[in-house]
Amino acid sequence: MSALTRQEHRSLLPELLDWLESPYAALRSLASQTMRTEEGIENGRYLVRAEMPGIDPEKQAEVRVANGILTIRADRAEQMESPHRSEFRYGSFRRQVPLPANADENDVEAAYDKGIIEVSFGLRGNEDSEHAGRTIPVRLAQHIEPS
Repeated sequence: MSALTRQEHRSLLPELLDWLESPYAALRSLASQTMRTEEGIENGRYLVRAEMPGIDPEKQAEVRVANGILTIRADRAEQMESPHRSEFRYGSFRRQVPLPANADENDVEAAYDKGIIEVSFGLRGNEDSEHAGRTIPVRLAQHIEPS
């Protein structure tokens, strides 16, 4: 009788990202660091969450929205009291997220809890009709013949 084996199907992309998280990633410029995000619709609002543990959100974080782009910026300073090894990332972090067309930039809220910056937007109109598109009538153009 043969034993059943479980095969994990992982794509190459997560393995590549795991490799980039290795110590060699420290060679990248600190100015280009980004924070991890997730986004989606929850309770009728467009929601963006960004990981940024260990900050004081009132002093070290900034959330801006303009022209359909959400920008989240944070600074985390290293507080080293004695020599140690750390895999934490310090410095300036920035992430820009394009908003869906029906996100209301005037109805936005931001909060920080347990290391997560959460930004939510109200949605204008019916989301399903937004993706369904619309029909544009075509009129006959009246050309005037020169005399």
